[in-house]
Amino acid sequence: MMNTDLQDFSHKRYNILTGEWVLVSPHRTKRPWQGKQEDVANEARPAHDPDCYLCAGNKRINGEQNPNYKDVFIFTNDFAALQVNTKQFSLNEGLLKAESESGICKVICFSPDHSKSLPDMDVKDIVKVVEAWQNEYQTLGAKKEINHVQIFENKGAIMGCSNPHPHGQIWSQSSIPNEVLKKHKSQKKHWDAHKSSLLGNYLVQELQLNERIIYQNEHFVVLTPFWAVWPFEVMIAPKQHQKNILEMNMEEVTAYAEAISVLTNAYDRLFNCSFPYSAGIHQAPTNGEANKHWHWHMSFYPPLLRSATIKKFMVGYEMFGTPQRDITAEQAVDRLKSLIK
Repeated sequence: MMNTDLQDFSHKRYNILTGEWVLVSPHRTKRPWQGKQEDVANEARPAHDPDCYLCAGNKRINGEQNPNYKDVFIFTNDFAALQVNTKQFSLNEGLLKAESESGICKVICFSPDHSKSLPDMDVKDIVKVVEAWQNEYQTLGAKKEINHVQIFENKGAIMGCSNPHPHGQIWSQSSIPNEVLKKHKSQKKHWDAHKSSLLGNYLVQELQLNERIIYQNEHFVVLTPFWAVWPFEVMIAPKQHQKNILEMNMEEVTAYAEAISVLTNAYDRLFNCSFPYSAGIHQAPTNGEANKHWHWHMSFYPPLLRSATIKKFMVGYEMFGTPQRDITAEQAVDRLKSLIK
């Protein structure tokens, strides 16, 4: 039976993966909204845009020409945040500390069709995207100087996406970034103490409760985490303990692609718009260690709060205190679950 106190009274929930708390205020859901409302970009896009830098056959801003690709196309980012051959240096002067950081940033076009996004693609085409993710994780991670590979997607102008063509990014670097390091330490601590997967044990409990499960197939669970920060935050995770996406077989790759398709289609139906989000895969670092404690997962952080035009802002208390949400995880699940076809 669901704990009704969690739906009626302010409380905080603990994130087992990061060791941090989120404040939940369910009594605030009825407050009136007179704040900013975003513009919704729902205009139909052509299958090919001659002015798009990512479309097949077009020239990019640096003058290079894209091939006439038919499915997935990957190239090194023309405006990479990380430099491959950066100068090696460090600064350690009193309380001032800095270190050089190198890496490789790539862009992955999911489809040559400019008009599509992941929910518009067939599962078999999403499978090709997943296979490309696997190949890049393996190839980049095999490099001695690369210790972490971050696969992610920013969808929608509201998320700062500069090009509507269906694409994501892959940043690989010499160090392990902050959010991954938190999860790295929490999972390692649990593994050392219990010799079992922290996230795997959590999934067992969630499947038994069945209060925050949105969708599941034989191999994957789609759920809103108990500690979710964003209003319609969702996690996709394998039921079996896997430290990275390379451990999936072909059947599991297809099941994963299906889970992505089901979720993103439900998102689009939620507010009848092309639903924006930032999504990313957290998996074992490529630092040469066994990393058996890792259980990989993909998180979706959508900014929309009440409609296609009302955004959740991380400001005020959240910037200076801790993340806070009004709609509970369970309420969000009920809405998303009802939209799965």
